[in-house]
Amino acid sequence: MTIALNSRARGILGVRADAGNLPTIIAEMQQTFQAFKDERDKELADIKKGLADCVQTEKVERINAEIGTLTTAINDAKAALDALRVGGGGSQPIDADVRAHSDAFNRWFRRGGDPEALKQLQMKAKLTTQSDPDGGFLVPTEMEGTVDRVLATVSAMRGLARVVQVSSDEYSKLVNLGGTTSGWVGEEEARASTSTPTLSKITIAAGEIYAEPVTTQRMLDDGIVDVAAWLADEVSVEFAEEEGLAFISGNGVNKPRGILAYDTVANASYAWGKLGFTVTGAAAAFATSKPADAIIDLFYSLKAGYRNGASFLTSDAVLGTIRKFKGSDDNYLWSPPTVDMPATILGKPVETDDNMSALGANAFPVAFGNFQRGYLITDRKGITVIRDDITSKGNVKFYTTKRVGGGVVNFEAIKLLKCST
Repeated sequence: MTIALNSRARGILGVRADAGNLPTIIAEMQQTFQAFKDERDKELADIKKGLADCVQTEKVERINAEIGTLTTAINDAKAALDALRVGGGGSQPIDADVRAHSDAFNRWFRRGGDPEALKQLQMKAKLTTQSDPDGGFLVPTEMEGTVDRVLATVSAMRGLARVVQVSSDEYSKLVNLGGTTSGWVGEEEARASTSTPTLSKITIAAGEIYAEPVTTQRMLDDGIVDVAAWLADEVSVEFAEEEGLAFISGNGVNKPRGILAYDTVANASYAWGKLGFTVTGAAAAFATSKPADAIIDLFYSLKAGYRNGASFLTSDAVLGTIRKFKGSDDNYLWSPPTVDMPATILGKPVETDDNMSALGANAFPVAFGNFQRGYLITDRKGITVIRDDITSKGNVKFYTTKRVGGGVVNFEAIKLLKCST
């Protein structure tokens, strides 16, 4: 499989080479991070002596940027390995009806044909889960898997959150807010009534995301194009960029509701239905003195039961700032990735998503939480394609849609860092 994507999934382009280079890239990262620590320590020492040097600062920033590039390269190589593990199978037997539908879909994709026959094959393959696919057809299972696999390598939130497939436009679940009481009694003592727990219903509605890749009829006629890989290449970047933004800041209207779109409250006054936050210590940045304390406060604002499995989420630019922070033990908060672990802050994985806010007044540039428990992404089963070879002669458009929802399902499990004093 060869798929050209954005920087986060670039490793899939030439999968085997990048995957094989992982140990070399990690070794280079270790050397670069050591150089960064040495130069940053010298910069801090010079500042304490009143000998701040802009040349030294530029050197530190240059090495810091190199670390960011190497981190992306490591993530790409790991994504390549994941793609091989997930997509390298094929040993499972394929149902005859599913295969017949897949073959017919491939022919229809290239040349058009009898839509009624394809619809019948779709039903026999038990792929029709939508009451009215608007005249389009559900892509074969393996093609849908290819698109979903690529999306998983591109979207940070898809890698962090829980993802479920649903067959309707809404997904609802009841969350226990507590309230049950108990007590101690002797063997023959009367048992007093206890309180009933409070349940909150959370509903996640799916919005429709679309892309319309275009190719020439001549290219399709050549017959050498891998239809599944081509479609994944063309639509996955559009899907990933749109849904990635929605998972962070979407307003929930015909799209997922992002983690930064919910009401917030100072963590000391936390209440269900809002996301708690701690502060950076400065109005529009981190505090000048002991900036690492803000990250440590955020870490401990999350209950211990959620910290096992928790991750940090921030943008590349903000991570570049945090990478310079030291704790009271004079150790850097950030640690480089290894073969088995991503980069970490305070021992917890850190993922980057440039949809997260930059540093600025009242912004929320960092999130920390157990996203598996706190955020749910719903994929309505089925990616639908409508073939259009009429409106642009010689070209074929493929109007491709997918229904995706997302929202916070546990407000205790995610905390935010706010730029504020």
